Amino acid sequence: MKYRHLSRSSSHRQALLRNLVTSLFKHESIATTWHKAKEAQRLAEKLVTLGKKNTEATRRRAHQIFYEPNEMVPKLFGPIRERYASRPGGYTRVLRIEPMKEDQAESAILELVDGPRDMRFAMTAKTLARLPPNKTFSPGVATHVKKVTQFREDGVEGLREMVERMRVEQKDGIDNRILPAPRKVYPEERMKKEMHYYEEVDDYKLPNALSKRHPRRKLGKQEVEQDVVIDEQIEGSKPRKQLT
Repeated sequence: MKYRHLSRSSSHRQALLRNLVTSLFKHESIATTWHKAKEAQRLAEKLVTLGKKNTEATRRRAHQIFYEPNEMVPKLFGPIRERYASRPGGYTRVLRIEPMKEDQAESAILELVDGPRDMRFAMTAKTLARLPPNKTFSPGVATHVKKVTQFREDGVEGLREMVERMRVEQKDGIDNRILPAPRKVYPEERMKKEMHYYEEVDDYKLPNALSKRHPRRKLGKQEVEQDVVIDEQIEGSKPRKQLT
């Protein structure tokens, strides 16, 4: 298998990838399942290559792929083309994250590198913000710093500014945030009740439990006297005529 079918027909798969790529170039970072991100990454890399060629044929091809060509084509052949002019390849990045939905599907972030929402650039800055200012970098941290600043315009200065800002946020306690809960993908209990689903019970139990009967209460003295009076009235009444 040369590509992932994503459990869709050919037309549905192409529409899905076009939609993902349009959202990627619009927001420069999207979160989806890992398999969709890997397939959309291939198409996004080809689009950046078309943008760097900057010919009439590549512009027509980009118009055919984007769902919003009037907005995305000028951005592709303008700021994005200038951003990756000196980069030989690797214009996108896929980062695995924890499952976003309660069905535990593999999730990932697909982003354009060296952009305003570069996740690895922010993670490197956060790591440096937690280190003492006078401490030297380890070989692993130095490698990550080189990767995120090598082809980025004003990469070292931008990284230094972000580190200082994160140190201030960490001191003020802004950085101590809790991740949101996974998104719901299964029907809620109220929705189940509205759809009249059968109650899930064991085989030896009734699906709808019967209400418990109250034990017979003892009649009071006043109630007993009323019952006796009613019986005397019934006995003293005239008998009805029998039909012949």
